[in-house]
Amino acid sequence: MLFFMILLSLAGGCLLSVQAAINGKLGQHIGALHATFINFLTGTILSALLVIFLEPAHSQTIMDVPKWQLSGAIFGILYIFLMIFAIRQIGTGVATVGVILGQLGMSLLIDTFGLLNNNAIPLTWNRVAAFALLVAALYFIFTSNGARENLSDRCN
Repeated sequence: MLFFMILLSLAGGCLLSVQAAINGKLGQHIGALHATFINFLTGTILSALLVIFLEPAHSQTIMDVPKWQLSGAIFGILYIFLMIFAIRQIGTGVATVGVILGQLGMSLLIDTFGLLNNNAIPLTWNRVAAFALLVAALYFIFTSNGARENLSDRCN
């Protein structure tokens, strides 16, 4: 079961990269804010259909949960908008590794300090090394695809 969950998370990462590339292209044609809106409108419609037809009943409703737990939607909108904008400037690979590095860094903070009502997980040298290796990966991907030379061209 653990292996299956790891495969699911890898699949989710693949889907995020595909989504980012598609949204980046859409943002080039219609603008980052419009692309963000279309992304969430389409997602809202699909989510509504899934909830109506597939979601089992739960003991709590949206009115019963702590309201801070609803903030994920705001972060999702910001993520989509930032990725649409970034991909046009630095490409899908660099932007995706940047996102993963940001996710890992924030995840380490959340785990280490038990933030957002999560269980605390001690910061180990293995975790620090993984973060450092991802920083190195971002550097190598950024420099190997000619992003430095192309960055000024893309920004103009």
